[in-house]
Amino acid sequence: MVAAATWETFMSFAEASLINTTGSDSTVAEIDLRDISVALDGGQDAYGRLVKRYQNAVSKWMWRFTRDHVILEELVQEVFIEAWMSLSRYKGESAFKTWLFTIATRVGYKYWKKKAKDAAITIEVGNRLMIDNAEKEITPSEAAEALYGLFSRLQPRDRLVLTLMYFEEMDTKEIAHMTGWTGSMVKVQAYRARNKLRKLLERAGYRRKDDG
Repeated sequence: MVAAATWETFMSFAEASLINTTGSDSTVAEIDLRDISVALDGGQDAYGRLVKRYQNAVSKWMWRFTRDHVILEELVQEVFIEAWMSLSRYKGESAFKTWLFTIATRVGYKYWKKKAKDAAITIEVGNRLMIDNAEKEITPSEAAEALYGLFSRLQPRDRLVLTLMYFEEMDTKEIAHMTGWTGSMVKVQAYRARNKLRKLLERAGYRRKDDG
């Protein structure tokens, strides 16, 4: 039975007992499984090692959901606390990192629903969506800036599916796994989200390049 523990407890144990995890994915997977087993038996230092091992990766992932450093830290902590509380349900059917990122995605989505904060979007996404101004040519940076404002006006579910599809370049199956939605739900949500974003862009005076 996993006992509750504070973030500070995890990190203090991790600082004292972090082990070298460099090596192949299979080696890291074996180390993860060993630490998970020890953590489930009450070894808080083992879970601290898992936190240290994946903290940077989770931080980078949660950066998709907020650009506020204080909120980012809170979300990262929430991810690892939720993972800790759910650790007994981890069956090893996928890599621990994949399982952890699924939790992280749902934490981010919950944050969007609760706070309704602006979501960040990159120049790369602006290029991929190929946005032009109907009146004049604009740069990719300007396109991304326009999308930044419009993106925040979408509902959290719409923002989430577009972020995973365009920013992370995930396919339907991967998005379904990360969100817990069915494949059909992902397709419907993506279709609706694209239409909503397109309407916002049109009202703002933007169109796709291939619209003439």
